Amino acid sequence: MIKTPYLLFLGDAPDPLSAKVAQGIKDWRPEYAVGQLRLDGCKADVGVPDMTLAQAKAAGVKTVVIGVANRGGTISQRWKKVLVQALEEGFDLASGLHNLLRDEEDLAAVARATGRTLHDVRIPSVPYPIANGEKRRGKRILAVGTDCSIGKMYTALCMEREMRARGMKATFRATGQTGILITGGGVPLDAVIADFMAGSIEYLTPDNDEDHWDLIEGQGSLFHASYSGVTMALVHGGQPDALILCHEPTRTHMRGLPSYSLPSIEALRDLALQLAHVVNAGCKAVGISINTQNMTDADARAYLAEVETRVGLPATDPFRYGAAKLVDALDTV
Repeated sequence: MIKTPYLLFLGDAPDPLSAKVAQGIKDWRPEYAVGQLRLDGCKADVGVPDMTLAQAKAAGVKTVVIGVANRGGTISQRWKKVLVQALEEGFDLASGLHNLLRDEEDLAAVARATGRTLHDVRIPSVPYPIANGEKRRGKRILAVGTDCSIGKMYTALCMEREMRARGMKATFRATGQTGILITGGGVPLDAVIADFMAGSIEYLTPDNDEDHWDLIEGQGSLFHASYSGVTMALVHGGQPDALILCHEPTRTHMRGLPSYSLPSIEALRDLALQLAHVVNAGCKAVGISINTQNMTDADARAYLAEVETRVGLPATDPFRYGAAKLVDALDTV
């Protein structure tokens, strides 16, 4: 178990999206997020107090969490001085990066000498099966996006909160490091061997009550040249009954791919449904989640109305305006 509360380490994150792990913890487990530690040049701020390690210790922090999700998931050499100092001052470290804490010999040596714990959450914890494609009881929702880092996790968490408030049976199923740090469990999908990726999602969303909904955390995008593989595994392993289409309208290009523009919501709908129908002929696209964080309220509402009219599905920003529209749409499944 990772000890709480946390100091969120933002390092030298080049933009707010790079600190999405820290932002997710702050938004969904604010009681864990005591403060943030930023290096010179950091361009992210998750809205909690800036703290030194000494201040964090005085505030009762137990674990320093690397809150950065950089391209490739690497531990920067620039971070090392702070991470080593954190171990020496009595903090555990937690990370969801591909570059494992335990594989960094300098960090591992200090952890051994100080008796501190290194938590690498992006490591598969069970021997997952190969997917068999057999139909499972219960219902499943998958958020799919026109890009990565676009709000798929937030969409699923917002829907889970709304569904539980209505007394519905609903469980958020984490598939990435941020979701795992928020909920305490899940499948680190992009660290699973390719042959077992779809099977790990079958494992994550087993037979359940007929009226129970699993809300599967989305990853990547079917249109993203770097990360489409994880999305395909979610579609086929998840066998979704309902798709929520996610989009961020102010982006000028796909995340990390400046020569690629985002597809339309209609293109996402058509491709995702075609692939979902391979494993579940009854799957439907039921709603649209729009990330409007970079839009004014007036512009956001106008855009949502235009999308609803154009695509013919209910559209909302579930974090800004609530997920009621998306949950209501499940009645059509």
